[in-house]
Amino acid sequence: MKWDSTELADIEATTLSHYNQQADAFWEGTKDHDVTQNYAAFLAPFPEHKKLDILDVGCGPGRDVQYFKSIGHRPVGLDGSAAFCAMARHYTGCEIIQQTFLNLDLPSHAFDGIFANASLFHVPSALLPRVLNSLFKALRPEGVLFLSNPRGDGEGWSGSRYGTYMQFETSQSFLEQAGFTVLSHYYRPAGKPRHEQPWLAIVAMKN
Repeated sequence: MKWDSTELADIEATTLSHYNQQADAFWEGTKDHDVTQNYAAFLAPFPEHKKLDILDVGCGPGRDVQYFKSIGHRPVGLDGSAAFCAMARHYTGCEIIQQTFLNLDLPSHAFDGIFANASLFHVPSALLPRVLNSLFKALRPEGVLFLSNPRGDGEGWSGSRYGTYMQFETSQSFLEQAGFTVLSHYYRPAGKPRHEQPWLAIVAMKN
């Protein structure tokens, strides 16, 4: 799909407005989600005892930032929602950057890993190459990008949130065009038949 800059800004603003208005309910609904499988997959490529500089992209209220901090890493959160950023700063005590996907401004070679759990699917496909390029540049050599998104075909509105839904092959193509090599992928929740696994998780490395 083709969007001009004004349309992309409207898509992003509408989606972020939803999260700002629903921040407390979102926290209550997600704070106890079991994402240990995703943590393990993200951390698996790294040496076991290495302390990592991690960027949590779309950190929300800070659940995953707090987890990475609790096991000794140096996480930084990033979210476009002002409400989420305030909640995450209060909850974690970590640096939380308020930036939107349209306005990413990340330091080069600053992070060992980037964790993007249930966030990048909000990026319209027309903007995704730019976002992935920004994340690629922010990673150090052999840095790891983890992403988990609802899978499907196509993009559009779900209520007041915009989503882009891809199968593995399409996601892999976007990642490879940005310079990543896919290390592994899997579907969630674990142990279900494929048609009951709406989530696709991918681990990729910066070449």
